[in-house]
Amino acid sequence: MEDVAKFLFGISGNVIALFLFLSPVPTFWRIIRNKSTEEFSGVPYNMTLLNCLLSAWYGLPFVSPNNVLVSTINGVGAVIETVYVVIFLVFASNRKARLRTLGLASAVAAVFTVVALVSMLALHGPARKLLAGLAMTVFSICMYASPLSIMRMVIKTKSVEYMPFLLSLAVFLCGTSWFIYGLLGHDLFVTIPNGCGSVLGAAQLILYAIYRNNKGNAAGAGKLQGDDVEMSVDGRNSKVADGDDRGATGSTKAGKMVSQV
Repeated sequence: MEDVAKFLFGISGNVIALFLFLSPVPTFWRIIRNKSTEEFSGVPYNMTLLNCLLSAWYGLPFVSPNNVLVSTINGVGAVIETVYVVIFLVFASNRKARLRTLGLASAVAAVFTVVALVSMLALHGPARKLLAGLAMTVFSICMYASPLSIMRMVIKTKSVEYMPFLLSLAVFLCGTSWFIYGLLGHDLFVTIPNGCGSVLGAAQLILYAIYRNNKGNAAGAGKLQGDDVEMSVDGRNSKVADGDDRGATGSTKAGKMVSQV
C-alpha cells in the first residue's frame, strides 16, 4: 500500500511540475514574436536546467533505486529548459546578453558533467547516491528560495498583483506531492528540498489570503506588464509579464516555481 501511495504522489508531482515547466511559454512566445529577449533574464532558466539535470541524474536506477519518477519529470524539464535557453541565445537583445547566457549555459554543462563523471567513475553505491543527492538538494533549495523576493514585494506593497494565485497553489501542491513521495520512499534528498518548497508555497498562499483584496493597488512596485510566469519548480522562479506590446519594465520575479525534485 505504501508503494502504491508513493507512486500516486509521484504521478501527481509529475503532472503539476509539467504545468510549472510549461508556464513560461507565453513569455517565450512574446520573445519569438518580438525577436528580442528585451529585459527578461536568462539566469532562472539556466539554473532550472542545472537543477533538472542533477535531479534527473539522481533518479536514475544506478544512482538512486526506485526513484524513476524523479528522473522522468526532470528529464522532460531539462529538455524544456534547454529549449528556453536556446531561444534566449537566438533572440538575445544584445551581444553582451548572448555571451552572458552562453557563459551560464557552459557553466551548467560543466557542473553537471563533473557531478555525473565523478559519481559514475569514482564512486559506487551509497557514496554515488550521496554526492548526486547533495548536489540536487543544494540547487533545489536555491530554486525554491527564489520566491522570497516576490514575497518581500507583496509584504512591502500589500498587494498580490505580481503573485498569481494559481501558480502559488501549484507550487504548494507540487512541493507537497514530492515531499510526501520522499517521506514514503525514506529519501531525505527528495524530502528536504520539497519540504522547503511546500512551506514556501504555503507562505505564498497565506500572503495571498491576507492581501488578496488589495490586488492591483501596488504602490511604488514598478509597473510590470502582466501575467506570464517566468519559472522556478521549482520551482519550480517566475516572472510576471503581460504579453502586451508595451514592453517589460524589468525582470521582477514571481519566484522560481519549478518543482525541484
